[in-house]
Amino acid sequence: MNSHTFKVLEVQKIKEKIAEFALTNEGKEKIYNLVPSTHLKQVEAWLDEVSEAVEILKKSSSVPVHGLGGMEAILSKLNKGIAMGPDQLSKLYDFLDCCGKMRRFMADKEFYAPRVSSYVAVIEELPDLAGEIMRCIRNGRVDDYATKELLKIRKQIAIHEERLKEKTMQLIRSNKYKTYLQENVVSQRDGRYVIPIKKEYRNKIKGSVLDTSASGSTIFIEPEEIALFQDQLTWLLADEDVEVQKVLTYLTGLVEEKEHQIRIAIETMVHYDFLFAKAKYSRSINGAKVKVNDEKQIRLLQAQHPLLGDKAVPLSLEMMEGESALVITGPNTGGKTVSIKTVGLLTVMVQCGLHIPASAESNLSIFQRILVDIGDGQSITENLSTFSSRIVNIIEILKDTNDQTLVLLDELGSGTDPGEGMGLATAILEQLYNKGAILLATTHYSEIKEFAEDHQGFINGSMEFDIETLSPTYRLNIGRGGESQAFAIALKLGIHPKIIERAHQITYKEIKTYDNKETDILKQKELEKQVMVNKYKNRKKLIHSDVKITEYRKGDNVKISPANDFGIVYSGPDQQGNYIVQVKGEKIAINHKRLKLYITAAELYPADYDFDIIFESKENRKKSKILSKRHDDEIIIEHEN
Repeated sequence: MNSHTFKVLEVQKIKEKIAEFALTNEGKEKIYNLVPSTHLKQVEAWLDEVSEAVEILKKSSSVPVHGLGGMEAILSKLNKGIAMGPDQLSKLYDFLDCCGKMRRFMADKEFYAPRVSSYVAVIEELPDLAGEIMRCIRNGRVDDYATKELLKIRKQIAIHEERLKEKTMQLIRSNKYKTYLQENVVSQRDGRYVIPIKKEYRNKIKGSVLDTSASGSTIFIEPEEIALFQDQLTWLLADEDVEVQKVLTYLTGLVEEKEHQIRIAIETMVHYDFLFAKAKYSRSINGAKVKVNDEKQIRLLQAQHPLLGDKAVPLSLEMMEGESALVITGPNTGGKTVSIKTVGLLTVMVQCGLHIPASAESNLSIFQRILVDIGDGQSITENLSTFSSRIVNIIEILKDTNDQTLVLLDELGSGTDPGEGMGLATAILEQLYNKGAILLATTHYSEIKEFAEDHQGFINGSMEFDIETLSPTYRLNIGRGGESQAFAIALKLGIHPKIIERAHQITYKEIKTYDNKETDILKQKELEKQVMVNKYKNRKKLIHSDVKITEYRKGDNVKISPANDFGIVYSGPDQQGNYIVQVKGEKIAINHKRLKLYITAAELYPADYDFDIIFESKENRKKSKILSKRHDDEIIIEHEN
């Protein structure tokens, strides 16, 4: 399966729809990385587990799949000598709690979902680890009671902070500092208590300046009376940090011991998220588990394109043993392309283990490759036409096709001469058939329809068209090629029957009568105007024989009346006696009666004179010189009429 196939069939859009149902980023990523399987048993197992997940959702739509956020980032830091932070340990605890909820959720599902409910058995319970994390981590920090030493240190810190704050407040209230204070408040800078002093009294207070206000009028000083208390508090805080790191290192060690079990639990929970996202998507499209085979049999019943929603017209198609190629004909916008894209997309979805919007009685084959040539592949950057780019794609398809390939071709051979395009399309279809591929091709060529009727292994199909409403029904009929609707539509819209009869004769090399069913006299007259023949169409406008046209040669210098301007003859005359004369650098048509020879070309120029010097621009002469030496597609010479 190549990227071109996925792009044309819009597989990525299906993945995006499924990803909307995933609850975790890891689950979404797994959906985006989903690839088809070519193994029958694996596809059947995938379809079975989605079916079980759908049954679970019918009983309980709320599945406890959460708590996975950031888990991969947490585990990536293990065994690197770095202790986990309290927030990371809290996330791990939430995940372990979620795993416990999933085990309880799946406990009663084994009767109708034995496969899916059994996955939870690989998630090992880790009560000791969860219990230690809960005991040591509270409210996003290491709890006071994590160790006796930590509790002791934090009590000392609390007492010391209270004493320090009280000492600072005493300084503010004292008369010693009253005059110097900017305001009676205590604040902190870098964890140390300071008092706000007016700038001009800086030297009146003994202590360290830790900060200055934005305006510069206030300085924040740590008085020397409390400096010793500050240092003691700093030492206690350092002791606290050491003890906290001991606890975090201890918990990280416990996590590292259970890393393998945690990774398995994560993989299982991600798979549950991935699986239930597929199940939710199945319910959103009324999907069904269809049968699969490896015998190249396709049987789709009431299938719909999943991206069209309610607008999709159900498609039924059957290609059994001995039927390898389906040729679909029908009018433009009749649904041919949608039909083959539906078959291709649903086949990819099934091989990805997805339910599809079709009858459960449908049966799809497993293919090693699905190759497509659909739509306009014109490449501007490679300077290829639509036809050329599609042939390049067809060449790759011919190379890659084998007897385990599904090939989808849309309007094969279009974009070139109809006769050659039809012959090329037929030969390509025949070659792909000989390589053993299953083919679905759309075409406008009636000859390919006839080819399919005459060759074993090929079957015809056609898109239904309602001639009364002049609109397609988008229904596919298998077993017979579609009749051409162009003549019927043209008649319906008011083309005269005689024109249709002639068109039929040209197309099918036979005479057929088309009746004129118009009864309204006025409309009948309007209709007849289409075939009314001009009896005088061959009569030519003749110049009276008694009028003699004066002959001038190219390059003759002539005088033009009545303005008496001078010009040079470029070409002529025509049937009306008009010459093209260059006057003041511009070529204009002038009747011979207004011209009078002034100087002949023979008198003015040598015999081998290049008249382009007079009549052509310098740029055109330069281009002509280049083209006389070599061919260049980019050079265009525009001649003035």
